[in-house]
Amino acid sequence: MDYTAWLSIFAPSKSFRNSFNVFYILMQFAKNYETVFILTPVLSDVQMKDTVEKFRKVLVDNGAEMIHEENWGLRKLAYPIGHKNTGFYQLFEFKADTQLIATLETEYRRDERVLRFLVIALDKHAVDYNDRKRKGLVGRRNQPQTQEEQA
Repeated sequence: MDYTAWLSIFAPSKSFRNSFNVFYILMQFAKNYETVFILTPVLSDVQMKDTVEKFRKVLVDNGAEMIHEENWGLRKLAYPIGHKNTGFYQLFEFKADTQLIATLETEYRRDERVLRFLVIALDKHAVDYNDRKRKGLVGRRNQPQTQEEQA
């Protein structure tokens, strides 16, 4: 639905359309989110990819816009979870309305292959940081100098 359709639903009068409440209502539907989930290490590579695809499909089918995705692979856990010391980590960054988060968390809880999950809403600083990180501008020191410049 576009902006004018939302206005016709939520703002019947012209004076109300200009108020801050309409702006707040419209902006709460689409936020940037980041989710990380850990899958059990007993899965095969195919099963792990199928599970990741299942959660990606939940997001896309419910109207989320996928911004970035990272597979962190098999990593050691900070503490054992269900007698398991490792897990497959996966990160999704996406833009979606707020109702989708409840659906996604329900799917995480229903799937026995998920050890842990976390979904957070990103503020403007986190979105900016993630953009710079994807471009390679974060965590990188100055470019190495040539031998001539060092001398």
